[in-house]
Amino acid sequence: MKLTTAGESHGRALVGIIEGLPSNLKIDSALIDADLALRQSGYGRGGRQKIERDRIEILSGVRGELTLGSPLAFMIVNADYKNWENCMSSGPCDTSERTLTRVRPGHADLTGLLKFGQSDARNILERASARETAVRVAAGAVAKQYLAALGVQVGGYVKSVCGIEDGTVHDFKELAAAKSRPLFMLDDKKESEAMALIDKLKKEGDTAGGVVEVRVRGLKSGFGSCMTYGEKLDGRLAGALMSIQAIKGVEIGAGFNAASLPGSKVHDEIFNEDGKFVRRTNNAGGIEGGMSNGEDITVRAAMKPIPTLMRGLATVDFATGEPCRAAGERSDVAAICACEIIAESVVAFTIAQAVSDRLGGDNMPQVISRYKELV
Repeated sequence: MKLTTAGESHGRALVGIIEGLPSNLKIDSALIDADLALRQSGYGRGGRQKIERDRIEILSGVRGELTLGSPLAFMIVNADYKNWENCMSSGPCDTSERTLTRVRPGHADLTGLLKFGQSDARNILERASARETAVRVAAGAVAKQYLAALGVQVGGYVKSVCGIEDGTVHDFKELAAAKSRPLFMLDDKKESEAMALIDKLKKEGDTAGGVVEVRVRGLKSGFGSCMTYGEKLDGRLAGALMSIQAIKGVEIGAGFNAASLPGSKVHDEIFNEDGKFVRRTNNAGGIEGGMSNGEDITVRAAMKPIPTLMRGLATVDFATGEPCRAAGERSDVAAICACEIIAESVVAFTIAQAVSDRLGGDNMPQVISRYKELV
């Protein structure tokens, strides 16, 4: 299973192609649109979310709500394109309009200009923008439907915002409630504190990051491999999460905390209960030796603060070489809720890829039958 994305932040549309889906998978577009709406929600979002109302438009690969086995192509129209067509059209247009040379620290602007031989950072930031993640959320929602047909669930919540952390270990069944909350946090007190901090940062022209946690329940053991490094499930998940814009750290299970504890406090002991191997703890986060072990997969991703600050950081104008303040694009103060649903989406797609790699199957009845045969 493979996803290819294309499109610019203020271009005509974002486009995705999913290859490798089996036939006869029921696709519910309303569920995809619901995840796209979640990506645009959350306390601390900016003006762009008031313009766009993301909806998936499936172009090929589905007929009568069932996949055909051919590539599933889709697009998400950029409503804001009408305001940018004069300078973003693929045909003749005024490319001097809305140029950006006051490169922003923490963004792709300067490195991209140097790498791709450009003089206008607009040609870099339009693709580097997190707007691209709308495609990955849509693809992740398709992957969730594939996994749900096997009894595999994916959920998550926001664990911390700018250092304000929810230290509670929540049961999987609690996670769904996070999506109806302003910051996707499950602790009332911590969420209120985080919202107050976001208000403060907004007044100061500053931004916030945070940590999200994603869980996968119902995945049987043996997905991934210990035989070749490229197939290790934890490596694939870490790579997928790190590919999300603004993610600077990933941990699985006990993560970095495991490094400060003795082995007796970290490794999950194994027991035989009525002929079934069980673990009573899950510090491994559901993955041992690069393979799923049947326990809940638990991953966390750390999002850095958004690099576009309204007050602007010290930088250099790429065109003149003179010191200046960084340019201000329309941006958010906090996009941690978007980060959470994006993380869920890339985790779901990565798990779906691992399942597809192991089980194959030209149609969903084959996939479901093969999954049922696993221990």
